[in-house]
Amino acid sequence: MRNRLGILMALILLVAIVTPATAANSQRGGFMGFIAGCCFGIRAGAAYNDGKDLHWREWCRLIPYAGIVFAVWDGIDGANGVTTADLAARYGAMYY
Repeated sequence: MRNRLGILMALILLVAIVTPATAANSQRGGFMGFIAGCCFGIRAGAAYNDGKDLHWREWCRLIPYAGIVFAVWDGIDGANGVTTADLAARYGAMYY
């Protein structure tokens, strides 16, 4: 277990060092762009690099077991026809 944890930490460090910050904003991309794309999908990674912030519901997906609850919550919103414009009106254009 310690070996796997050490390898994982080394890979994260390597990605943080190697990944260039070539995004629309100089503060975007890099390690956080990698985390956004890896953990939340390509759409969230691209939105992060375009200057959007990650919503708190997206961060909750990283919590074991609780992420399933938030995934179902997002699925229910999608089934109810919630659009990006609705979310932008509700939470602000900084997120959507």
